[in-house]
Amino acid sequence: MEKLKAVVPSGLKGILSESNPEDIPSTCSSLLEFFQPLPLFQKVVRELTDPETALCAKNVATALDFKQKGNEYFSSGDYAKALAFYSQALRFAPMEVDKLDEMLATTIYVNRASSLHKMGLLIEALRDCNRAVVLSPCYAKAWYRRGTANASLQNFEDAISDMTVAMNMEVSLGGKNQIKDKLKIILDQRKRTMRESSSTNLHNDKNLGSCSNTVSTDETCQIKLQCVSTPSKGRGMASLSDIAQASLVHSEEPYAVILLKHCRDNYCHFCLSELPADMVPCTSCSISLYCSQHCQAKAGGKPSGSNSNNYSIPKSVPPDLERYIAKTLAIDSGYALVDANADHFFEHGHECGGAHWPAVLPCEIVLAGRALVKSIVDKGHSKGGSETIESLELLNNYAQMTLERKLETHIYSIILAYCLQQSYGLEFSLTGASISQLVILICQIKVNSMAIVQMKSVDAYGPLEQSRSQPSTKGALTSNIEQIRVGQAIYPAGSLFNHSCQPNVHAYFISRTLFIRTTEFVPAGYPLELSYGPQVGQQEFKVRQQLLEDRYSFKCQCGGCSEMNLSDLVINAFRCAKPNCLGTVLDSCMAKHTQQKVSWLQVIPNFGSFERHLPIDKLKREDISKVAQLLLEQTNRTFQVDPGYCLNCGSYNDLESSHATAKKAEIYIYRLHNAINSMEVATNTLTDALESLYILRSTLHAYNKDMAEAEDNLAAAYCSIGELHPAMDHSKASIKILEKLYSTNHIVIGNELVKLASIQLSLGDSTVMDSINQLDEIFSLYYGSHSARIFPYLESLKREASKLY
Repeated sequence: MEKLKAVVPSGLKGILSESNPEDIPSTCSSLLEFFQPLPLFQKVVRELTDPETALCAKNVATALDFKQKGNEYFSSGDYAKALAFYSQALRFAPMEVDKLDEMLATTIYVNRASSLHKMGLLIEALRDCNRAVVLSPCYAKAWYRRGTANASLQNFEDAISDMTVAMNMEVSLGGKNQIKDKLKIILDQRKRTMRESSSTNLHNDKNLGSCSNTVSTDETCQIKLQCVSTPSKGRGMASLSDIAQASLVHSEEPYAVILLKHCRDNYCHFCLSELPADMVPCTSCSISLYCSQHCQAKAGGKPSGSNSNNYSIPKSVPPDLERYIAKTLAIDSGYALVDANADHFFEHGHECGGAHWPAVLPCEIVLAGRALVKSIVDKGHSKGGSETIESLELLNNYAQMTLERKLETHIYSIILAYCLQQSYGLEFSLTGASISQLVILICQIKVNSMAIVQMKSVDAYGPLEQSRSQPSTKGALTSNIEQIRVGQAIYPAGSLFNHSCQPNVHAYFISRTLFIRTTEFVPAGYPLELSYGPQVGQQEFKVRQQLLEDRYSFKCQCGGCSEMNLSDLVINAFRCAKPNCLGTVLDSCMAKHTQQKVSWLQVIPNFGSFERHLPIDKLKREDISKVAQLLLEQTNRTFQVDPGYCLNCGSYNDLESSHATAKKAEIYIYRLHNAINSMEVATNTLTDALESLYILRSTLHAYNKDMAEAEDNLAAAYCSIGELHPAMDHSKASIKILEKLYSTNHIVIGNELVKLASIQLSLGDSTVMDSINQLDEIFSLYYGSHSARIFPYLESLKREASKLY
């Protein structure tokens, strides 16, 4: 990309710099005309699309190499490493070329099933056996392994049938004898356990080839929304009636979605959920991995074993076993799990074939390719036209982009058009008009796409159960909620919700489905606004403004940025020089931005926001009066917010000295943070950090966010060495500060309460139920009926806490 940008003539760059959206067809034509004869450009396109140089294609030699390494680790008893190498082998093993390739994949599946079985992952082992028999229905060893897995799961009827099928498929005398011996053992096991043939059978009760992350809920959106226009924000969403808090107001499937590059080895490329140990590879390339055959087929339309109906059963197999084989293959083929919907778009289909442009190009460019192809498929077009992607009706920020971004977007659009044409056979006309559509689409994605975040509980409940019986044990660590950005997607309706730094709705995801829920009462006609980035409490005013302007090209005028709020007054503030004064002391930058708000608020009485038309809550006003009473007392519009002076009593604080003191103390907090990450918390490191905390308490404001982070680091450090009482105290101190920066029912507080509750539970502290009840209320507010699914750990906390009473 850098080489291509460097060769563009300065004259053409000048035209691009001054261009507006209506100029894009012309600029695309000029740039396309310049690049087409250029050897460098032709080389780039060839490297991205040529099958001969494809780095992501299936490769038998690579698969065999990984398989051999897996065999070696299996023989040495290292089943976890054997599993990893077998999984890598499957990524490269061809599955649809000929019988030899099919048998390679079958053998690897069987070997991986053996590793999974040895590791106690029985369901996963059974699923791999299913995949093996679908690929090669007459492979005796696959049925034998399947029978072994079913026997371990106490599915004895299936196990006996599997062994009987294996007996009929096996041609060697030695193999038949081995199967006979195993069958006898299974029959004895069934007899000993006294299981009846009508008892629960895991294989029949659960479709083992399906995706376990399919969204299903009884909760539906009953609230009617309307698209409205506001003076400062343009289009937005509002309700036609009053909406109670915690109400589900919107759900939506993505128009187009892409998994981020750093998540490719750990998350499903279709449903975006965490991959199981028995992940399923794409049948035609080595990039994509899936959690199930269902997701594999939904993404690419080419499930493994799609030719399994063409198998021939040996004549020696009796009719009842033949029916059993047919039933097994029909259930577990994966392809049958895909809805028979002619309109379904196979989003990976045009990328699948080994060319590595989908792996090399930025995710948002690949996402644009998916959106374009889907648009064409949905409209039944064979040729791209100027109207192809207008149906998305999304805004773009092209006019506000820098020259660097404009040039980069043009080049990526031209490259993407060539890639789609070469690898997909798309009859997309390579003209300035058609490529301009891609430029607009990429610009739309930059400002309208949403980051898909998955929630993950770190340090799950198991270790805490042990720590309860031994509360002083080193390593009795708290549980933590981690948010992982896994994908990027286009939600056309979801993009209509405007931004606020103090949102009244919360967006979250289950798999790839977007849900939006109110977090407070919303009157009829009032805007429904979610957060595009950092909220009040996460970052100070100037940082929020800059991030939103850089990313979305607008200057935020929401209530959090136009109204006075406690968080922006204290988040990076210093304490007053008077010991008993809670007043806030601002540096020059914070003072400047606070002055802007003061001027605004003096124009609008009662601290009302012209955007929201609702007064500030009395409790919030009282909180402000405790740290900045002078702001509330002043009626003179010329009142000056001076840096270094307390906004409560007017006392002066030497900011230069305070800055230096805080900076020195924070060095030791940072060292403690690094020690926690490396799991090597030395006594002197902890002692230095504790002394630094006392210094920070005398320098920074009591509600400064750095104070909350310091308290949290100390809580984690004490947990890591098994001293849970001081850990609990520091955790409570951190939460107390965060409740001032956010609110007592904010989701950030919920995440922190998970840590506190797990510490309290480890100590056997009876007050843990107070934390759990508050946690439950917050999660119910933000996730409603989905809270148990998103945070299953909460039920474990409740269950263990109930034992204390």
